[in-house]
Amino acid sequence: MYDTYFAADVQAPTWWELVKENAWPIAWKGISVTIPLTALSFTLGLAIALLAAVGRMSQAAVPRAVARSYISIIRGTPLLVQLYLIFFALPQIGIDLNPFPAAVIALSLNVGGYAAEVIRSAVESIPRGQWEAARTIGMSQRTALRRIILPQAARTAVPPLSNTLISLIKDTSLTSIILVVEMVRQAQFAAAPTFQFMAMYGLAAFYFWVICLVVSFVQDRTEERLSRYVAH
Repeated sequence: MYDTYFAADVQAPTWWELVKENAWPIAWKGISVTIPLTALSFTLGLAIALLAAVGRMSQAAVPRAVARSYISIIRGTPLLVQLYLIFFALPQIGIDLNPFPAAVIALSLNVGGYAAEVIRSAVESIPRGQWEAARTIGMSQRTALRRIILPQAARTAVPPLSNTLISLIKDTSLTSIILVVEMVRQAQFAAAPTFQFMAMYGLAAFYFWVICLVVSFVQDRTEERLSRYVAH
């Protein structure tokens, strides 16, 4: 009887009170987990993508086959399954990873598979005359790629790579299934006692949207800076 009276006497917080109470904790998870996870994964993913793109364009059969296989596997399997394989399956062969490193590895490999084709197509869009001009002045293929081709290809690659980055930001929410406490997981924790899922997930969605707006702004400025490298 006392328990029933006490439960009825205590009022659950309104959705606005819940938002005010959890606005900073969810934002902090974005700052301390979602953004670092995105930055690390995108940086490593670009490095993997560059290697895969070079292998894809190689005249040698083995690097080309390895790059093709990697890209095909990554693009042909869901990210969710890749997360499961790295976090839950690898321990069965003796490789135990904490949630955050496992998420970084899975997201980096995923980004690499998609960004590799973006980089390859951007490099191949540069006229062959640019390569020939570089060879004429004595540049090696590697030097020409680094100093002449990639700066021009970057201008073409920025928009699709920015889309890949925005997708990656949103994909970090999937890492909650391997116990990474990022914004969506924190929103779930906050909503569970009161079942105010609309307010908490809506707040997390708002923060994701703000982060993506910032990325879009940086993309526009980056395109303006790189436009000077475009050959006319």
